[in-house]
Amino acid sequence: MNLDIKPVVTEKAVMMIESQNTLTFKCSKKMDKKGIRKEIEEIFGVKVEAIKSLIRENQKYFYVKLKKDFLAIDVATKIGMI
Repeated sequence: MNLDIKPVVTEKAVMMIESQNTLTFKCSKKMDKKGIRKEIEEIFGVKVEAIKSLIRENQKYFYVKLKKDFLAIDVATKIGMI
């Protein structure tokens, strides 16, 4: 498990969980999309549909959209985001 992955809990992130089935994570700039996909699928036992990345203020953010069979709100509840 990579300890550099941290969930983002903001109003926008919670709205994305509810409306787009998407989780938001902040991690090190060294992490790539393949690495984040592998980590998320292994840690939470879900399947990832798509990943978007963003670098802002020397931080890297990943928007992880889950497949329809898996609900982001369930994962968020499990890790204490909601």
